[in-house]
Amino acid sequence: MTKKKSEFRPNDYVVYPAHGVGQIMSIEEQEIAGITLELFVISFEKDKMTLRVPTHKATEIGMRSLSSPDVVSQAMKTLKGKAKVKRAMWSRRAQEYEQKINSGDLIAIAEVVRDLHRGDDQREQSYSERQLYEAALERLTREVAAVSGGDEVAAAKQVDDVLISRAA
Repeated sequence: MTKKKSEFRPNDYVVYPAHGVGQIMSIEEQEIAGITLELFVISFEKDKMTLRVPTHKATEIGMRSLSSPDVVSQAMKTLKGKAKVKRAMWSRRAQEYEQKINSGDLIAIAEVVRDLHRGDDQREQSYSERQLYEAALERLTREVAAVSGGDEVAAAKQVDDVLISRAA
């Protein structure tokens, strides 16, 4: 069996579905139950967390490279769209939003931000709506920042400007 070279390298920024943007610190070998595994050591600086992911499982679990600038502009277009709120019960919608956030798919995450965004003149959000909105917003902002070179404040402003222009 030939060992295929991974598309991920140390120092690369990657998106891990359940945690968002992280940086590969190193690739290490570790013996687990008598089997030597090659692992990506991924640091999620903001969450002060380190994950070790078996290299052969990375793609399977949905780890991916940062989105291309094209995907980022598509996500921004998505934000501009009209919120699509289903009439389903909140628990059902919340579940769908959570799945989208954890899918690691930037467009799906942008949909959650769009659908849960509230202008100043709109009704209050419930606590759980706000939690989901903030989680989605943070994922989106971090990836936009990582793609554009790492300025999270600028990325947050960019996302905010799109949301505000939409409300106007």
